Amino acid sequence: MSRLCVHTITTKHWSTEECIKRYAAADVGGITFWRYNLEGRDAAAVGRHARETGLDVVSLCRGGFFPSATAEGRQKALDDNRRCIEEAHELEAPLIVLVCGAVPGQSLEESRKQIADGIAAVLPDAEAAGVKLGIEPLHPMYADDRSAVNTMRQANDICDELGSPEMLGIAADVYHIWWDPELKHQIELTAAQKRLFAFHICDWKTPTADLLNDRGLMGEGCIPIRQISDWVDATGFKGYREVEIFSNLYWSMDQGEWLSKIKEAYGKVYV
Repeated sequence: MSRLCVHTITTKHWSTEECIKRYAAADVGGITFWRYNLEGRDAAAVGRHARETGLDVVSLCRGGFFPSATAEGRQKALDDNRRCIEEAHELEAPLIVLVCGAVPGQSLEESRKQIADGIAAVLPDAEAAGVKLGIEPLHPMYADDRSAVNTMRQANDICDELGSPEMLGIAADVYHIWWDPELKHQIELTAAQKRLFAFHICDWKTPTADLLNDRGLMGEGCIPIRQISDWVDATGFKGYREVEIFSNLYWSMDQGEWLSKIKEAYGKVYV
């Protein structure tokens, strides 16, 4: 359980303070905050509160969404990412997860170029703040409007294009990458380049009622979570296994019971 981290979006109906209290009481090791958790709050105080309860602040979700059809839209994205970097610095979160964005009707090549340009523009701010940026490849079903970066290979290509900066890497989420025939090789390559910054877990239910908000609890779907996790650990990765589950079903139940189910499922995967 010491490597179990839970994203606050997983129990999204709990307040920021309740997430901290309940995760710590359940002996969860780490917490990843979503930016809505910081709205109207002192980010430094939120981070301090989490650490005082014994939780590690693992990351902040999310930055990104760099592409736009207009220069004004791209500038707004840069401004928002710089605010995100400031929030992460105040929170003392070591990492920002980037959901990189895409523009419907715009070529994926152009969106990827705008993503690389956007990351390059804000990277000096991240470096100055001591905050890492982790590109999260998203499943191709999101290539129209959520992310033009859909594989670890594409994420690695962006890192290479920008000169392999130390503060830029990859957040690997099994929900998005489990299907990739290159996955084991890309995990090994990413780790060898010291770019494997985060590892997220959940499951893919069959049938899936909602492609965004019907993620499964570990063990109730078709993702070989333990196999992928073993590939990750074999590289020497010692970081958290971060549970990130968007689920209308599980959000509708008692969230204390839901957290207990998460712990139970996690324990079964990692016996």
